[in-house]
Amino acid sequence: MSARDPDCPLCREDGGDLLWQGPHLRVIEVPDADYPGFTRVIWNAHIPEMTSLSTHGRELLMRAVYAVEQAQRDILAPDKVNLASLGNMVPHLHWHIIPRWRGDRHFPDAVWAPPRVAPGAEPPDWHARQSRIQQLLPRYRNRLAEAMNALLWH
Repeated sequence: MSARDPDCPLCREDGGDLLWQGPHLRVIEVPDADYPGFTRVIWNAHIPEMTSLSTHGRELLMRAVYAVEQAQRDILAPDKVNLASLGNMVPHLHWHIIPRWRGDRHFPDAVWAPPRVAPGAEPPDWHARQSRIQQLLPRYRNRLAEAMNALLWH
């Protein structure tokens, strides 16, 4: 299997706002106003499935996913964190790490489901929470970079 596929969007571009990159994987922030802190961990080489990786590669990838989840929990304090590795639309190995709050547009459904709350129909506390989360994002990004750099030494 080739390291890059010219038809794959995750081979051609970062896949979001690049927060950290190492030799095997990268961490990006998904620009989604409804889900600030939505992050993806993307394997750099074009590999479709977890079992296509070596044991070491699988462990490295999952340690990165866990580091992102922990940074979200520590800094953003979501009610729940969703982890997903689908790849149906883009068969390039990547994980979604999505901080979730009760009352977000889709809660308790997946973010890909039809929204339960339409834009403009948000409860009053939704806007205050979104503003608080936006203010926390720089700290989250810094913590995430520290955690990812620490992975290189373990």
